[in-house]
Amino acid sequence: MGGTMNYFSSLLSGYSKYKKRKQFQTVELKVRMDCDGCELKVRNALSRMRGVQSVEINRKQYKVTVTGFVEPHKVVKRVQSTGKKAEIWPYVPYNVVAHPYAAPTYDKKAPPGYVRNMEVITISSQVVRPEDKLATMFSDDNPNACSIM
Repeated sequence: MGGTMNYFSSLLSGYSKYKKRKQFQTVELKVRMDCDGCELKVRNALSRMRGVQSVEINRKQYKVTVTGFVEPHKVVKRVQSTGKKAEIWPYVPYNVVAHPYAAPTYDKKAPPGYVRNMEVITISSQVVRPEDKLATMFSDDNPNACSIM
């Protein structure tokens, strides 16, 4: 109902295009920062951004957490405008992944207790989970499967 009222009020006020509100969300980024100056540059750029409520920086993990009414791709662009390489936080806690030490998920550069978020790997429009590949490797149905002698 609130969306309908906003739509009609925008029509009556002369706006021809209905503007959609941004949702409150948390955006986590991986940004390499080596010194206090780098951290200050990133913090200032993000805190001046419209819609940002808070900015938390963990320089040891290279993690920046932004909360507010923002869009993730715009936050990444804002950090990249400071000259820093930024990407969406690619790690999840290792206890939420089925096989945290499998080849595609394990990453030496990940902070302690985290692995890469590679739960589902898509190959040629077919969804293959890492545990499925390992289960079929030692299958009795597959004559070319590995055998232990």
